[in-house]
Amino acid sequence: MDRRNFLKILGGGTLGTAAVLTGCKSKSESQAVEEYKKQVEPPVGKMTYRKNKSTGDNVSLLGYGMMRLPTKADNDNEFDQDMINKQVDYAIEHGLNYFDTSPAYCKGLSERCTGIALSRHQRSEYLIATKLSNFSPDTWSREASIQMYHNSMKELQVDYIDYYLLHGIGMGGMEALNGRYIDNGILDYLVEERKAGRIRNLGFSYHGDIKVFDYLLSQHSKYHWDFVQIELNYLDWNYADEINDRNTDASYLYAELEKLAIPSVIMEPLLGGRLANLPQYLATELKKRDPERSVASWAFRYAGTPKGVLTVLSGMTYMEHLKDNLLSYCPLKPLTEAECNYLHGEVAERIVGVQAIPCNDCKYCMPCPYGIDIPGIFVHYNKCKNEGTLPRLKMDEEYWKLRRNYLIGLDRAVPRLRQADHCIGCGQCEPHCPQNIRIPRELHKISEFVEALKQNSILNDKKG
Repeated sequence: MDRRNFLKILGGGTLGTAAVLTGCKSKSESQAVEEYKKQVEPPVGKMTYRKNKSTGDNVSLLGYGMMRLPTKADNDNEFDQDMINKQVDYAIEHGLNYFDTSPAYCKGLSERCTGIALSRHQRSEYLIATKLSNFSPDTWSREASIQMYHNSMKELQVDYIDYYLLHGIGMGGMEALNGRYIDNGILDYLVEERKAGRIRNLGFSYHGDIKVFDYLLSQHSKYHWDFVQIELNYLDWNYADEINDRNTDASYLYAELEKLAIPSVIMEPLLGGRLANLPQYLATELKKRDPERSVASWAFRYAGTPKGVLTVLSGMTYMEHLKDNLLSYCPLKPLTEAECNYLHGEVAERIVGVQAIPCNDCKYCMPCPYGIDIPGIFVHYNKCKNEGTLPRLKMDEEYWKLRRNYLIGLDRAVPRLRQADHCIGCGQCEPHCPQNIRIPRELHKISEFVEALKQNSILNDKKG
């Protein structure tokens, strides 16, 4: 079986791969995965690199986001260090050298797992990016923030950090920025650490209030930002505020960084997997244009095409994710202007019409104190929404079948005691969401939708 036939069976790229790997029931699907593993290998020595002018680093265009690490098959609560090591080894072998982590990722264990995997290699083989993730007010003190910074180096087993970020500026507005970084003198402290060489590049990642982004850029002459991490993909380029009225279009963010010649590090190139799991009719159109590439590869090539992009981050849980993404950048085949216009226009415009919940499955909202599986609920809803399988009207011929499939699928994806109807609206999750989703409101809407399905009283899907 060639790659084209494999992708036809998979039907959508990276998330399709995940679906097959986590629950193969079809013999042909299982065989397709095995043959894909054997036959489709990214080439060694072909990685595309971008030069960081401030330090001279040659940075791999694909960066490894260490926020969705693989867990053991028999225990989802335990990370599979052997598999993490294997995937990191494979990534480095294929030229990937940028690894992005945070004290907040993977239940606080991402830095430790990343450090174990990378410490087995020469320090010159990899670049580490991590963050001051002092979201909670009890970590805003100077002492607590400095402790977090030093603990990152301990967990990562390094004595310097290549790329250090203020994490998620914009979340909480100027008040949070001042409390986390300015009033306690931490930003000035990090600037001094850069001078001392313990931080090689200093930057920030942005979500939320655009006033904070603009303010920090206005201070560029003072802080000399080496890079800035932004969300960029062909949907967020012009439609970020339509997807979520608290987001900012990537076209603005990127242009502002370009004016100051600040390199961009890109997060969410797939928008939490949404651009790998397109509605079938859109996926079919992309396949027709390039049958040999996955749907996900269009988003990765898009994110990597702008010259001001230093690296594009991807959270890669499975080896198949890693291989497919390496194929997009080993080497990069930049999109043409016509291809970019096609994604900006026809594809993005039609996706916006679907209006799913802008959840990226980052799990920053977790754990819920009442046990609600917030991302699991949103992912299931979005999957059905994107596939056009949400039950809407009783008079539709497919209504009863879709109703049954939705409820059964929900119970399989999310245990009943962790579903939306158990949300009490405490709001503890909402401040942690980088997409600024009004989480309790969305959960209550889904709960009402599900209850209506159970009562056979749904007349109209108000969210759609």
